[in-house]
Amino acid sequence: MKHFKAITRFFLFVMSAVLVLAGCSSKESSTSTSKGSDTKGQPYQINMAYLTFTKMDDLPLVQDEINKIVKKKINATVKLVPINAANYQQQTNLMLTGNEKIDLVVSSSFFGYSTQAAKGQLLALDDLVKTHGKGILDVVPKRLLEGNKVNGKMYGIPSIRDWGSYYGFIMRKDIVDKYKIDLSQVKTFADLENVFKVVKENEPTLTPVVNTGGSTVASVIAGGKYDILGDSLGVVSFKDKKIVNMFNEPEYVDAVKLARKWFKAGFILKDSATSQDAAANIVKANKGFGYFSHMKPGFDVQEKGITGYDMVSVKLTDVYSYTDASTGFNLSIARNSQNPEKAMELINLLYTDKDIMNLLDNGIEGKHYQVNSDGTIKLPDNVKESKYVFGQWQIGNNFLTNPWEGNPANYWDVMKKHNDSAIFSPAFGFTFNPDPVKTEMAASTNVINQYKLGIESGTLDPEKSLPEFNKKLKAAGLDKIMAEKEKQFEAWKKKQ
Repeated sequence: MKHFKAITRFFLFVMSAVLVLAGCSSKESSTSTSKGSDTKGQPYQINMAYLTFTKMDDLPLVQDEINKIVKKKINATVKLVPINAANYQQQTNLMLTGNEKIDLVVSSSFFGYSTQAAKGQLLALDDLVKTHGKGILDVVPKRLLEGNKVNGKMYGIPSIRDWGSYYGFIMRKDIVDKYKIDLSQVKTFADLENVFKVVKENEPTLTPVVNTGGSTVASVIAGGKYDILGDSLGVVSFKDKKIVNMFNEPEYVDAVKLARKWFKAGFILKDSATSQDAAANIVKANKGFGYFSHMKPGFDVQEKGITGYDMVSVKLTDVYSYTDASTGFNLSIARNSQNPEKAMELINLLYTDKDIMNLLDNGIEGKHYQVNSDGTIKLPDNVKESKYVFGQWQIGNNFLTNPWEGNPANYWDVMKKHNDSAIFSPAFGFTFNPDPVKTEMAASTNVINQYKLGIESGTLDPEKSLPEFNKKLKAAGLDKIMAEKEKQFEAWKKKQ
C-alpha cells in the first residue's frame, strides 16, 4: 500500500485505549426523516469502517451493546467494519470508488483525505453538521473544523484527542530496572546509544529498537522540525516557515546517519523497513525492548495495555501540533451512503454520548474493564488480556471516556494542558490541492516507496542512497510539486 508506506508519524500513534471520564451523555435525539428509514420505520444500518491493529474477538458483543443505545436514540444500528491497518487505504479506496454499502469511514491525510474529497468520494458536511450534528459544533474547536477543509468545504469531523505530540523512546521498565539504567542521563536522541548497548550486550534475545512501518527511527528523530503536509513531498520547516525539500535538510541528514549507525551496530530490527508487525506487538512477543514514537500524556499506560509490560519513556522534544491534528483522523461520510442524515446523527452521538464512546473505546463494563473509585478503569480482576482493544484516538470525542488506571483521574484536564502547550505548525489549517501536479505526485510517490523506509530505518546507507533518492525525486518532478505547494501555501497565508 503505497501511501501507507510513506507515513512518517503514524503507526506508533496506535492501537489502544486512552481514557477519561468527562462530559455528559447527550439527550439529543433525531426527529428527522431521511432516505433509507425514518424514526417510525425500520432502523437504518450504518456501516462504519475504521482501522484495527489487534484481534477484537468480542467485537460483536460490543456492537450489540452500542446498538441498544443507537437504535433508541436515532432509530439506526451500527455495523462496525474493522480493517487491518496494513490494508486500510487499499480497501477503503475500493469501497469509496465502488458500489459497496459504506456510510462512515475514518479518513486521514495519511490516506489521501484531500484527494478523496476533491474526487467526490466523500460528502461535504457543512450543511449536514448544522442540521444533524449540532452537538459536534459545541465540542469540536472551530480551529480544527476549519483546518481540515478542502476547497473551502468540510469533508470530515476530526477526532477529539491529543492534538500535540512530543517525541522520544518508550521501553520495557523491567529491563531498565534490571540493569539500573539511569534515564535521567538521556537528554538527546544520541544519548540512547548507551541504553541500547546495555540491552544488546545483556539481552541477546531482545532487539533494542523495533520500529516498523511508517514510524521509522529517523522520522521520529527529525520530529518537530517539519510539517510533512501528509506526503513529505515538499514540507514546511518550523524554523524557516517555508516549503523545503526535507530530504536535503541538514537535520534530516543527521537523523538518517544516526539511524544507519544504530542499524549497523545491531540495535535496530533487521526487517524494520518491511515488517508488517506493529512495534508494540513485537515487544509483547518478548522480542523487543522498545521503540521510538511521538507521544502524549498517558502514553506509557496506553502502551502497557498493548504490550502487557510496564513501560517507561523519555521525552526528548517540545510539544508540536501539525496540519494532521485536524486532518490526521476524521470521520467522513462516504459518497455512496444511502442515508447521510443518519450517518451524521451517529457522528453527533460519538461526540456527545459518553455511554456509546466508552463502549466503542473500552468495551463492556464488567467484561472488558471495571471502574475504580476514582473513575479510572482497569481490566476486570479475573481478566489478564482484553478481547476488545480499540484504537480510540481515531474516532469521536475521546474526552468523554474513562481513563485507564495509571493515568490521573483528571487525565483529560492534563491532556488539555498538553494540547494548549503545543507549538503549532506554520501551516496549520493549510490543505494542499495536488491536482495541478498529480502526475508528478504519482511519480514521486513511487520514488518515496522505493527509498524512504529503507533510508529512515537505517537499512540503506544514506551516503549512497540519499543522493540517489534526491536525484530520482528531482527527475520525478519534486521541484514542480514544491513550486505548486509554495504557491498555494503563500496564497493561503494571505487569507489568514
